[in-house]
Amino acid sequence: MRKKTFALAAVLAAACLTLSACGGGADSDKPVTVVSEDSSQQAATVLDKPFEKPDLVLTDTRGKKYDLREQTAGKPTLIYFGYTHCPDVCPLTMNNVAVAKKQLSQAEQDGLRVVFVTTDPERDTPAALGKWLKGIDPQIVGLTGDFDTIQAGARTLGISIDPPTKDKDGKVVSTHGTQVVAFSPKSDAGYVLYGEDATVDDYTKDLPKLIKGENP
Repeated sequence: MRKKTFALAAVLAAACLTLSACGGGADSDKPVTVVSEDSSQQAATVLDKPFEKPDLVLTDTRGKKYDLREQTAGKPTLIYFGYTHCPDVCPLTMNNVAVAKKQLSQAEQDGLRVVFVTTDPERDTPAALGKWLKGIDPQIVGLTGDFDTIQAGARTLGISIDPPTKDKDGKVVSTHGTQVVAFSPKSDAGYVLYGEDATVDDYTKDLPKLIKGENP
């Protein structure tokens, strides 16, 4: 299994710098800053000092209040920040996770929490999120809310999010970090990071361990 252990400071620097301008034209699939060639080859990054779960209270696809810490306490949880109009990284990442998740037993699937937090809340209403996620995996929790709240929550995980802007063609672009953060059911701490290059096979191999709170 491809993995690497990083000091927290190094991970924070990498996560904050690696942004993907989804839907941003010809260069949309390129990170704003390349951290290092070596780190781009790693699937699982195991943290020596895990992240605390964000204290986020947002709105789910049913229009109900969703307290992230409360709803996912004691549950293996994957969190990703992205948006539904993204043409590349976001749907690919969610589909990779969804396909790998289906390889688990039904009980394991029901216990796992996969949370998609929008970085484009103006367009990603509860209904829009629900429709988009239904085509990927209806069990994925979609959350929306105030942009500043979402941005602050992502920042606690070292993930940078910029307010959506329009490119030269008038298309709305959301620039955001593309890491998936895995939280342990034992400690509720985020102890593993995955970059956008993580594959279905990577998640398929790692999920059985992640749901037990073990290192991949």
